[in-house]
Amino acid sequence: MSHTTNASARGQTSQRRDIHQEVTDTIIKQLEKGTVPWHKPWQGEETKAFGLPYNSITQNHYRGINIVLLWSSAIEKQFASAEWGTFKQWADKKEMIRKGEKGAMVVYYDVLEKEEDDEIRKIPFLKTSYVFNRCQLSSYQPTNTDDTQQPKQSLVERIQTMDCFINNTQAIIEHSQRGACYSPKEDKIYMPFTEAFIDTEACTATEGYYSTLLHELVHWSGAPNRIDRAKCKKFGDQNYATEELVAELGAAFLCAEYDITSAEKGDHANYIASWLKALKDNKHCIITAASKASKAVHYLRGLQP
Repeated sequence: MSHTTNASARGQTSQRRDIHQEVTDTIIKQLEKGTVPWHKPWQGEETKAFGLPYNSITQNHYRGINIVLLWSSAIEKQFASAEWGTFKQWADKKEMIRKGEKGAMVVYYDVLEKEEDDEIRKIPFLKTSYVFNRCQLSSYQPTNTDDTQQPKQSLVERIQTMDCFINNTQAIIEHSQRGACYSPKEDKIYMPFTEAFIDTEACTATEGYYSTLLHELVHWSGAPNRIDRAKCKKFGDQNYATEELVAELGAAFLCAEYDITSAEKGDHANYIASWLKALKDNKHCIITAASKASKAVHYLRGLQP
């Protein structure tokens, strides 16, 4: 979404706020509580709220960092719906927000026009809006949301759909003892055998396998003959952290779309610490990674018949 804007007014707005930092701080706040906002935070029907968030008027799913921001809000307030809208959008549907409710921040790019050498240059910059969840409406009753009324597919059905999705990418996947990884040199995904995965409290062994495979499939999408994402030069550099976050978020977006629970990481504390460091080192990291993750998911969807 982009709009032509008044340069002086918008310039003043951008100077007052550092939206990249605000977004990053929102995610950091969740991570410092020990919560990973791109993982399902609870069991049961409430996980419907952890599907891809969508707009109440357009029915379109949010993209990029807005998915993570709305998941963060859903986790914090334990919403049971994935449906969101602005104050005006809900009002247009004759719905009222309950008194005292606060909206969740989403961001989008606007355009600043600047004249240079007799030419108009368009400079994109971040702008914020605020949306409210269906659970924040005066009319909301836990038993009448569309989210909880939709029948849930069995795990077998969901995995069959997932198998079709993966097969349609035509990625080369080889099972071995070497663990999960994508080899750029061979352009091949290596996966452990399925029996290497075990059931956990949050996730079945089968879901653990597929969420891990989706992570590697997002890495695979970034090859030069596909999206051609910039890769890291060495382990531990900023590009490495960003690419890993791209794969994490891309897999999370796909897991939410296909209702697959992500596998838990072995060392939860170190896992969170690694993302805290990446976000604190670079306030642009999470927005950049989320945008690239959405592009990766869009590319993988484009390979479907």
